[in-house]
Amino acid sequence: MSGYEVLAVRYGTRLARKAENYLNFHVYGEPDEDLPMDYFFWVVRDGDRTIVVDCGFSAEAGRRRGRTQLADPGDALMALGIDPGSVSQLVVTHAHYDHIGNLERFPAAEIVIARREYEFWTGPYAARPQFAHSTEAIELDRLAAAGEQGRLRLVEKTLDLAPGFELVVVGGHTPGQLVAQVAVDGEDGGPGAVILAADALHFYEELERDRPFFVVADLVDMYRGFDLLREMSADPGRLLLAGHDAAVPDRFPGRLPDMPGDLTDLVVRVAGRTRTQAEEVVVS
Repeated sequence: MSGYEVLAVRYGTRLARKAENYLNFHVYGEPDEDLPMDYFFWVVRDGDRTIVVDCGFSAEAGRRRGRTQLADPGDALMALGIDPGSVSQLVVTHAHYDHIGNLERFPAAEIVIARREYEFWTGPYAARPQFAHSTEAIELDRLAAAGEQGRLRLVEKTLDLAPGFELVVVGGHTPGQLVAQVAVDGEDGGPGAVILAADALHFYEELERDRPFFVVADLVDMYRGFDLLREMSADPGRLLLAGHDAAVPDRFPGRLPDMPGDLTDLVVRVAGRTRTQAEEVVVS
């Protein structure tokens, strides 16, 4: 099969500090400093299917939490030629507010989520403050309602969601964080892959310096997730995509040529040919 096109849509941002984002930052003996934090959702598509991975925070939750919304996720999808109401598959990597904030805009979608993630957030411990501060109750209610409607596909350990699109449960940041491995065409024309880490890797520095994020459900699982990401991205042609790093647009400088002006710098083409480029190859 030919590879997918993988897009990272930068829809929000905030300026934070390292001490706010790294677990027990004081143990490293370094001075604190600013750490920009961007917010993304992702689109994986080819000529046969379009899969949306996460759906961002809601405008109201973002305002209340002091986040800057750069683009409305639904509007950004429409600009990409994707009607959220017609999306057939939505992967939810985990249930934090900045990843499920617009579930109601995907009424036709099968929602794909790890079983242990879903069961935790609909279980007795989800309301405890150390967990609940990263969620919105109304959004968890919508997730539970989707379960009652039979719209969920629950991932046990791994799932081949589509040809060339594999999901792996890693845990750590949340009880059932998902990572996606997506087949793409390498720069040399051979096979490649994008490892879409979502919040198993917020910042590249977490992996490079072995520094866990401050929101953690299981620290050992988080370290295991780091080891797995190193293994998954070790071979040539395998691209590691972090979930919140402001360096993503610099590491992946590809852009879409036909985006509206206010979205030109917000949609990052991580890998794969654009539909126009693919059509040109077919025509030639």
